[in-house]
Amino acid sequence: MNQGASLIEFLISRQGDIFEQTAEHIGLTLIALLIAILIGMPAGIYLTRHKKISGTVLGIVGIIQTIPSVALLGFLLPVLGIGVVPAVVALFLYALLPIIRNTFTGIEEVDAAVREAAKGMGMSDSQILRKVELPLAVPVIFAGIRTSTVISVGVATLCALIGSGGLGEFIFRGIALNNINMILAGAIPAAMLALIFDSVLAVVQKNISKTLKPFLFISAVLILAFIALVVVPSLFSTEFVAGFTSEFMERPDGYTGLQAKYDLSIETKELDPGLMYRALKNKKVDLICGFATDGRIKAYNLRVLEDDRSYFPRYDAAPLIRGEILRKHAELRQALELLSGQLSDSMMRQMNYQVDHLKRDPKEVAEEFMEGLDLPSSSKSMRDQSIAIGSKNFTEQYILAQIFAEVIQHYTGLETVLMTGLAGTKICFDALRQGEIDLYPEYTGTGLFVLLESESESVSRIKKNPHLLMGFVREETRKHFDMEWLSPLGFNNTYTLMMREKHAARLKIRSISDLACYLQDSNKQ
Repeated sequence: MNQGASLIEFLISRQGDIFEQTAEHIGLTLIALLIAILIGMPAGIYLTRHKKISGTVLGIVGIIQTIPSVALLGFLLPVLGIGVVPAVVALFLYALLPIIRNTFTGIEEVDAAVREAAKGMGMSDSQILRKVELPLAVPVIFAGIRTSTVISVGVATLCALIGSGGLGEFIFRGIALNNINMILAGAIPAAMLALIFDSVLAVVQKNISKTLKPFLFISAVLILAFIALVVVPSLFSTEFVAGFTSEFMERPDGYTGLQAKYDLSIETKELDPGLMYRALKNKKVDLICGFATDGRIKAYNLRVLEDDRSYFPRYDAAPLIRGEILRKHAELRQALELLSGQLSDSMMRQMNYQVDHLKRDPKEVAEEFMEGLDLPSSSKSMRDQSIAIGSKNFTEQYILAQIFAEVIQHYTGLETVLMTGLAGTKICFDALRQGEIDLYPEYTGTGLFVLLESESESVSRIKKNPHLLMGFVREETRKHFDMEWLSPLGFNNTYTLMMREKHAARLKIRSISDLACYLQDSNKQ
């Protein structure tokens, strides 16, 4: 009952955003589907007349549909940028196969005797197509269109990862923060859209003769409007655009607070963490949120803007471990304390650079780091017990999880199981609370604002002091969750805002305050 009431309250409080994102979702789906129908049906008809190439064409279209959605969006990003245009192209490509295949199959399954009878009546090939084959193939063709519709509604949620909007924004923010209400606010309307679209197409199918011409006219109008209102402006847009992750948009130490602190007014696009850096490098966005130790700062020649009003807290990395597992295996503390202070900002940045830019395996980089440490030797034999190590879904966390595994195996003899790439802070933390993992790398600033949700005046005074901050999150986490923060690893991976070096230099932007002034001046003009 409480959960239901909470969901209703959330839906009411965010109804404006829900309506806006639903409209965006409908627009993405309909435009991509209309283009797929207008291209896919003629292509399917063409293949029935040129059967020698049908297998090759259907095979190529089939291969496109096997490409993972995020990978396809990544391929499109350097060419088409971010936003609606690449989203529509991706949805169009995924919708093609069922339409082409079902059009081809539906016409091919028309009885040969019926065709011969039509020819005997003196019908031309085009007349046979229009008056015999297509009417008989309608059920099969519409089955393909309805399948494409459901696929498009689902894939459209993933397009939120490249700043296209739609209901995926709620879903990915909810996943990142483990907010069930937010996930449902995106998932429920998306499911309803799929059912509504399918029902409408069923009605159209039954009245195809009456609805075909209006359908073609409306399709042409919508596609021309899309080109005029979306495609053309996106090609010539000069507006300053920021690309932020879903988690950063909703975190209490993220964009909302940053806006208030610096009086920022900027157009934002929500992006996948991996695609975000590529979008900045390829000049598809002008600003991103990032991490101070990210290796792509060096690889992509980025400028980190100075946080001159001290908005972002410290994010000192440390192992966060369940109290129960630490009491059961006290040797884990001794082993992980060997890493205390061993990683500087520059060392972590260099390891991230090796994985992100030089494409080295995180395990290999972690092993190399361990070999370089002057740690005591150990002759522990392997024991038939395992420790589950988790991580979030970005490079640094993969490396740290591997380092934890190396030191635990070597100095305790315990086996380790890696459960890396968990989507977002709250996913990792809840997995730890539920005993699905035993430890993972976490950051004190994240512990302060996200895990403990502390926003009092006293908290704002300690957020820049590493010792006070660690003491506070350690005590509060132990008291509320029976978890232990072990000693910091030595580096501070604070949140930062980044721009391309040449772009920032040309605009004379060195700090976030400089950015705010530039944006205010631009808006006045």
